[in-house]
Amino acid sequence: MIFTTDITIRGYHIDVHGHVNNARWVELLEEARWRWLDAEVDLARWRDEGQGIAVTNLDVTYRRPAHAHEVVEFRCWITRLGGRSAVCHQEAWRKTGDERLIEADVTFLLIDLETGRLRPMAGDAREMFARYLQREARA
Repeated sequence: MIFTTDITIRGYHIDVHGHVNNARWVELLEEARWRWLDAEVDLARWRDEGQGIAVTNLDVTYRRPAHAHEVVEFRCWITRLGGRSAVCHQEAWRKTGDERLIEADVTFLLIDLETGRLRPMAGDAREMFARYLQREARA
């Protein structure tokens, strides 16, 4: 399964060169992941249970520019689900023309919000991420 969400590129995402800046792309990727979590997880319950997510690595490949007012479709799925960490693969595609703009692999883990220590990738978190597990990093 693949999670998808559309984000419209706004003027404040654009740099002096007229396209989305690399740092803004990272923010847009994060926004797409949060939308995914909001749709799939009871984040308030996770917080009450003292569980959170921490990103430990981000590997981004920038392919094509995006410009203000374009609608970009973000696609997210899991390519690796381990005992303590997982990898989310993300791609952003231009809605008109269906052109891939960016792709990223985001390694993350579950943490105890009070201690900052790792938690096992278990329970409802593992079940949710397992539904999106695809070994191939292509949509």
